[in-house]
Amino acid sequence: MVTGRTTHSGLAVLTALAVVTIMPGAVGVASADGLPAYRTADGATPLRGTASAADAQEFGKGPHTDTLKRGEQKYYVVTLDARTNAYFSVVAAPPHGTKVEDHRDKLTLSVQDSSGTTCDRDADAAFHGGGAPYPIGDYATRRIGGDRTNCQSAGPYYLVVGREGSATSGPDTWPIELTRIAEPALKGSTPAKPAEGSRPTETPAPPTTGSKRKARGGTGFNDAGSIGQGLWKDRIRPGETRFYRVPVDWGQRLNLSAELPNSTATASAHVSDAFGLTVYNPARGTVDDDAFVPYDGKPAAAKMFTAPVDYGNRFDYSDAVQAMRFAGWYYLEVTLHPDTTQFFPQGADLTLRVDVRGKAHAGPGYAEPTRDFTVTPDDRETADKGLTAQEATDGGSLRTLGYAGLGAGVVLLAGLAAWTLVARRRGAAAVPAAPPPFPQQVSPSQPTEPAQRPVPPAPPSQEDLPPQQFGQPGDR
Repeated sequence: MVTGRTTHSGLAVLTALAVVTIMPGAVGVASADGLPAYRTADGATPLRGTASAADAQEFGKGPHTDTLKRGEQKYYVVTLDARTNAYFSVVAAPPHGTKVEDHRDKLTLSVQDSSGTTCDRDADAAFHGGGAPYPIGDYATRRIGGDRTNCQSAGPYYLVVGREGSATSGPDTWPIELTRIAEPALKGSTPAKPAEGSRPTETPAPPTTGSKRKARGGTGFNDAGSIGQGLWKDRIRPGETRFYRVPVDWGQRLNLSAELPNSTATASAHVSDAFGLTVYNPARGTVDDDAFVPYDGKPAAAKMFTAPVDYGNRFDYSDAVQAMRFAGWYYLEVTLHPDTTQFFPQGADLTLRVDVRGKAHAGPGYAEPTRDFTVTPDDRETADKGLTAQEATDGGSLRTLGYAGLGAGVVLLAGLAAWTLVARRRGAAAVPAAPPPFPQQVSPSQPTEPAQRPVPPAPPSQEDLPPQQFGQPGDR
């Protein structure tokens, strides 16, 4: 017979193998009305931009955070090589309740060389949601080759981030998140811009059949819920913004529809720009940010139909086509205006129709592996299951730990089984086996006497133990 201490020690080891600690992310603090704030990336480090390029701090690898006041402009310095394209994204996430003015309150971004020459077009991100605050963002680039002639050498460059705003908008400081993504050079020649008229422009109907699967939108890019082809459902509250991500491969395009149902509440007001859909590419560059629609109590839909993903799109004259320049995770941002509370005091059902159109094909052939601009079978599985980015990461870790734990568990169980067998044989030799006594049948009115238990056999001696045990008996 195995002693209780031995049994519990084995169970404790098995339990330890099964326990996995999942660290929480950098979740933003909820606002007074319970709406969650934008969640920054895990491990994001503070970086303080400066008003003078001479004092600029180094923009290293990984995500960073900073703040930006109205009318402020900040410099960050980064060292770039002469081979890779660099994308610098900035996301501003004004707190809920912040006063913003459409089109006039905006972020401005540019990448400049040491002589102050802008490397590519200046980028900006503005609000279009009827005065509602929500996360806005875009990227600035330093691109190598193709049609570029400036900013081609290695050396120091400056990311310049500014905030414009009217005197009537809120003076609150905006938290910002900064990220940097490198796109490797190509092994062969650079693909040309797709020929004019090579893609259909008429928007097809979104998916209408199939059961709706549960989507779980996040607060931003870092915790966006994954979704794939088909119909999805979620909940959204007035004043809230929810993020989703969809894998889109080379040659594929997105046909999207985000929809609100009719309202059952008694309300007569009309809310302009009440419901918005914004799409970003894998480097957090804006594809289109002006798809806001009004709401008056009837069903409403914000729709978008993108160009197919093609490396040559970066040479197009249209910003929306330029943004569809690489494969990877594309992000959907859905915003509901705070004034829709009169229609949805308890929140609204949200329907997402996702149509990933076109046959995927091989990419342009990067000289180095790139995870940011690749769609893998695991990505498609993650999207089909509706997992968040964190769950997808944790799932891979759990699978790895699960396989290791399974192997260790099998070895441990084999050792415990051998130990148990030896103990039982030792006990059988010391005490003849006897059937346990039947319990005495008593009526509910009779007092119950405690049953007398048989004396357990002695535990095995050291020489009886099988070889290579997990420590000596009694070890923890």
